[in-house]
Amino acid sequence: MKRFVLLIVLCLSALAGVWLVNEQQKKSGVVEAIEARRSIRIYKDTPVEREKLQLLAECGVKAPSAMNRQEWELRIVDSKEWIDGCSSAYLKAVEGTGKADYMKSAPGFKNIFRNAPAVIFVAAPEGVFAGENVGCLAQNIMLAATELGLGTCFLGSVQMMFAEPAMAEYLASLGFSEGYHLRYALAVGYPDEQPDAKPRDMSKIKFVE
Repeated sequence: MKRFVLLIVLCLSALAGVWLVNEQQKKSGVVEAIEARRSIRIYKDTPVEREKLQLLAECGVKAPSAMNRQEWELRIVDSKEWIDGCSSAYLKAVEGTGKADYMKSAPGFKNIFRNAPAVIFVAAPEGVFAGENVGCLAQNIMLAATELGLGTCFLGSVQMMFAEPAMAEYLASLGFSEGYHLRYALAVGYPDEQPDAKPRDMSKIKFVE
């Protein structure tokens, strides 16, 4: 009888262990990162370690691309002097247009890159699937950043910002290859806010029978 009870206890313990592992797996890894990711617009002044920035970039280039052409280039900027100088040049260029006031009205304004201490710029040539390729790259970086406790914000507006003649010097300093055009930038830093998740319309998902 004692052996039977012991066997039952062991079986129940094993089942409980399997259930616990399954529950943990449901709430870990990439799925957890997807659910936790937010667009961060307020960052701490804490610099991001270059080892982490390098890791983010490497995660990015491991993204899929059409025919594995990997037609993208990344430039990482964590120089406060560069970021502040770039911000000043842009704000001066658009002074009086309303754009400068809009930028400065952001909570805790520090720079035009959503106040982040580091920025990853991404460029790609024109071509079929170029947008899809760099889109996959961005998602890899943002999810990896979330797992590392970092925040990010996708900045598609940099295309227009760097089109200003006053920004030519800063664009050139990124050193993209001929034929490569700036597509977007990713603000990166340690979050100083915890925004709620925005609602998602799950009705967009349908099975085709």
